[in-house]
Amino acid sequence: MKLATTTGDFTSYGATQQESLKYIRQAGFKYADYNFGSDYSSRSGAYAENWKEHVADVKRTADELGIKFVQAHSPMGKPIVRGENYIPFIRDTQRCIEVCAMLGIDRLVVHSGYEMGISKEECFARNKEFFMELLTFAEPYGVNILVENFNKMCVPGMYWVDNAPDLRAMIDYVDHPLFHAVWDAGHANMQEMPQDEALRIIGHHLYALHIQDNMGDTDSHMLPMTGTMSLDAVMNGLKDVGYNGYFTFEAGRIFLPGEKRRPFDKDQRLLNPPIRLKAKAEELLYEIGKCTLEAYGCFEE
Repeated sequence: MKLATTTGDFTSYGATQQESLKYIRQAGFKYADYNFGSDYSSRSGAYAENWKEHVADVKRTADELGIKFVQAHSPMGKPIVRGENYIPFIRDTQRCIEVCAMLGIDRLVVHSGYEMGISKEECFARNKEFFMELLTFAEPYGVNILVENFNKMCVPGMYWVDNAPDLRAMIDYVDHPLFHAVWDAGHANMQEMPQDEALRIIGHHLYALHIQDNMGDTDSHMLPMTGTMSLDAVMNGLKDVGYNGYFTFEAGRIFLPGEKRRPFDKDQRLLNPPIRLKAKAEELLYEIGKCTLEAYGCFEE
């Protein structure tokens, strides 16, 4: 397996996509996940008027650095809630598919939707309508749409896909050759089912990974081995299903955001750690990944 990580590791610190690629490569990564989140929130990059020029520049940067894009993550939204934002969100997600094609990416993560007060059956039906519209758009580009297991949420009257049986059920229900799964190991750590068992349920539909950790209570996106997740269970599950894709991290929450720390208005020079510390932590992330894959005899450059 080859190690990959997301550009979101650094765009969340205010870096551009191009700058993020440079930090990622300095840490040792040769494979990357393009995260559309910061582009979407700022209406820049892939959502700017000159978006095609932006994508071309990102591709040039990646080529110069020796980085290959292997997957991407579309922005979060409310894809099954009908309203004035429904069609714009579909168009924005379709933009991700176009960008993926330009960057040579054949798998895009798109979250399923949820809404208060609807049944599991209605949730599945609305999600199928949403995903089929995307899949029809994606077919000419050959881009796979990957749906993931959410983190566990216990909210009365709210259903969302947060476990392996329901994730597999949704994939079977949509029933399209370009529709598969991305497994979020951190989200799965909030469930009781051992991850090797869960991964066997997903089986051949496993097309990508989000590797991150937590303490089993909140979706913290910590470094693997700093939380309670069993990497051995994950690795055994991947071995059982014959997974040979990329071992992709989504562990960008190395430092807690400044707004979550206790306030001290008098002086905030250390409210947010400098990006150079984040760059050092990224090197550790790469070494954790290498150590993990080497332990199971499957590390590839």
